[in-house]
Amino acid sequence: MNEHATYGDMVVSPHAAANQSGLAVLAEGGNAVDAAIAVNATLGVIAPETCGVGGDLFAIVLEPGSQTPAVLNASGRAGSGADPAVLEGHESIPPNHELAVTIPGCVDGWIALSERFGVLRLDRLLAPAIAMARYGFPASRELSDVLTRQRKALEPQPASSGMYPAGVEQGARISRPELANTLEMVSGAERADFYSGAIGEAISLATKRTITSADMEVSQADWINPLRTELWGRTAWTVPANTQGYLTLATAKIFDSLDPPRDHEDPHYRHLMIEAYRSVAQERDKILGDPDTMADIDLLSDDRLMGMAATINPDRASLFPAPDPRTGGTAFMCAVDRTGLAISLIQSNFHGIGSGIGVHPGGFFLHSRGSGFTLSLNHPNTLGPHKRPLHTLSPTLWTRGDQLDMLLGTRGGHQQPQILAQMAALTLREGLSPGEAQHVARWTTATIAAGTASNLYLEGGLDPSVVEWLRNAGHQVEIGNRLMSSAGPVSVIAQSSQGLRIGGCDPRTDTSAVSIN
Repeated sequence: MNEHATYGDMVVSPHAAANQSGLAVLAEGGNAVDAAIAVNATLGVIAPETCGVGGDLFAIVLEPGSQTPAVLNASGRAGSGADPAVLEGHESIPPNHELAVTIPGCVDGWIALSERFGVLRLDRLLAPAIAMARYGFPASRELSDVLTRQRKALEPQPASSGMYPAGVEQGARISRPELANTLEMVSGAERADFYSGAIGEAISLATKRTITSADMEVSQADWINPLRTELWGRTAWTVPANTQGYLTLATAKIFDSLDPPRDHEDPHYRHLMIEAYRSVAQERDKILGDPDTMADIDLLSDDRLMGMAATINPDRASLFPAPDPRTGGTAFMCAVDRTGLAISLIQSNFHGIGSGIGVHPGGFFLHSRGSGFTLSLNHPNTLGPHKRPLHTLSPTLWTRGDQLDMLLGTRGGHQQPQILAQMAALTLREGLSPGEAQHVARWTTATIAAGTASNLYLEGGLDPSVVEWLRNAGHQVEIGNRLMSSAGPVSVIAQSSQGLRIGGCDPRTDTSAVSIN
């Protein structure tokens, strides 16, 4: 089974090679936060189709004995030149447009995490990633697919130096010498080494000065209050707006209020979870955006959620307005060490490798999180200078009292809360182990066409009677393959009251791994 147990250190991420960077840091006396930074930096080198220094970061950190975790929002703000009028005639912001690029928050996030919780110096944490970038690493199947698919756009750019050897098939040796130099500068822990000088100037030029040098003088990392709710004898924690993290907790809470059956193979179980998500997700794009421009709404109040629960028909799919579909390229990783320090960390480029806009010198590509803005006027999420866009990233952390209970997250763009609510219910409500829960077939809402009906994408392997029931209940159902990569990968660490950590990696990608000391 794809799970391991230990009373010691544990790291779970979408790539085994990245885990080894984290374990090496732990072996040298680093803690869970140090390990997560090392894992993240390595993933940014070897899996740029998910994350990297050109993207954003969120983290939830629980210190031993603490009643409340610390939450870091290191998502970038739009530059001073973010003017919606530039895109007049467009219905949305193209992901490869310079206005799709907000200031990358990842490096600010690493520095903030290291300064507050780290034990080892940043240069030690980034050393494995630097070595892989400079001397090469084997391309995974996913990276090979992305580089092949985007070759025409990426290969001519100087930022791609080393990424296109004679062939980019799986196992090909990829190097990223420019990125190695950038990470060496970052390892000095001086943010100006990244946000000013040659790299900062290159970022500004790449965005046609919509992001200015003055914009990048302001740190993008803020310690904020977490969002929480009580459920299944635990406290669930996530990152508040500008993320959609509340949807995971709201979905799970509405679902539980509907008194679903205990058997997750029962079609009523899936129907009620699907409808719980749809009932709350339909409002996301109307209300979510930069917290400084949003209305003051208690997103997890019992009155709001029970009002939504009351709209759900236990036997029939309802007609709800659909949220805009948003694809994503994201990596979620989590770690816990022997002292009990735990971190849930998510980092992303958004649209796969991001905007596809390269930074030279720098050797990386800028994310496309700015395409999460809307061009509609008088909206909390309207594109504008110094604003943070709606973010799909939805990491979670669960506690019992002052003890860690679970770290849980995934990639998946707008589908993240759907996947996480399913996993949380399976593990915390139904009692499945992380490895068992990873093998249960998942549903997601597929790309939504015009209309408000329930459009589902189900993993294969379900009993045909379950599919028939869902269709008869009014769900439009498409069946995919068993354990599809688009329905994960989820990384999860569950901890028992005795301190036993059980980590589960997702079989939906062949690089995901649990690693223990």
